[in-house]
Amino acid sequence: MSLLDSIRYEISQPDNTWPIIIIGAGSIVQTAHLPAYQLAGFNVKGIYDLNAEKAEQIAQNFDVPEVYQTVQELCKENGTDVIYDIAVPGSSILSVLEQLPNHCFVLMQKPMGETIEQASEILKLCEKKGIIAAVNFQLRYAPYVVMAKQMLAKKMIGDVCDIEIHVNVFTPWHLWDFLFSSARVEILYHSIHYIDLVRNLVGNPFGVFAKTTKHPNMKDLNSVKSAIIMDYGENLRVNILTNHTHDFGLQNQDSYIKIEGTKGAIKIKMGVIMNYPDGVQDGFEYIILGKDEPKRWKDLPINGSWFPHGFIGSMEQLMNVRAGVTVTLDNSIQDCYNTMVCVEAAYQSIIPKITTYKTNKISPFLD
Repeated sequence: MSLLDSIRYEISQPDNTWPIIIIGAGSIVQTAHLPAYQLAGFNVKGIYDLNAEKAEQIAQNFDVPEVYQTVQELCKENGTDVIYDIAVPGSSILSVLEQLPNHCFVLMQKPMGETIEQASEILKLCEKKGIIAAVNFQLRYAPYVVMAKQMLAKKMIGDVCDIEIHVNVFTPWHLWDFLFSSARVEILYHSIHYIDLVRNLVGNPFGVFAKTTKHPNMKDLNSVKSAIIMDYGENLRVNILTNHTHDFGLQNQDSYIKIEGTKGAIKIKMGVIMNYPDGVQDGFEYIILGKDEPKRWKDLPINGSWFPHGFIGSMEQLMNVRAGVTVTLDNSIQDCYNTMVCVEAAYQSIIPKITTYKTNKISPFLD
């Protein structure tokens, strides 16, 4: 059997699992959390949302046995015998955590707050209350990312020297109405996934530089396009380029992760965010250089996609630590806090508008 025969993704079903209580009933719960937990055989015991009618409907659709009326009620009934899955906007995470019992296990939706100050408060509160918490950066566990990590671990493409993430799609932002009141949008709620993935692959950068912009047809949103550079020194280039306003059909939409090494390369097509929420087919291509062999890209089959399969991995991390199967929590808040540091660095680096002074030496194009 060749090394390539071992590159694959399989749905995990841990032997030891705990009941899950979901706090929040937004679209991400319907399209990703609950479908993922069904695939993995996880037991979702109950759900709560400020909108009780929405929670009731989701419970009916996914056979969730219990709908709670308040956070206090669900905490009183379940204590530390469950895993709490918090799926609320970043600005609401802290208030939910304050109500949960000490020493419980929590998976919180990203981002870890909306600012670095909120992220710090969340980290301090979890440490004070003895909460074992993970952050739902599920792109880390998407099937094609798992496959790429397997190839990197085996040094199949050599030393990584270039990572490029390019997104040129049309995103229906109206599906997340809370974003219209957020001071930070694109980097905080979307590109954060790519920043986190890069960190997960190659560690923390030396610095982050960014520019994020609005669109004339989306004036109610603070940003919908970004260009991000993560600085890893002179031998590794990392660029993230996103545009969510390409409303010109599918023909020239694009969404990929490209990882180049000294001996080969990987290119992943993230079809799920093209033509969202319907998506298109994902793709996994690779090339490994050989002596006197023609340079030819090949395909590997993918078993699953980012949504919903990546959400299995996020929860599985917590399940395994709770069961004592593993000691280290890959997506712990202590680790993911560094992603929030990188996000904050990106926003702090944004260059203010440059004022140009009219002189005879300035090009007329700047007038």
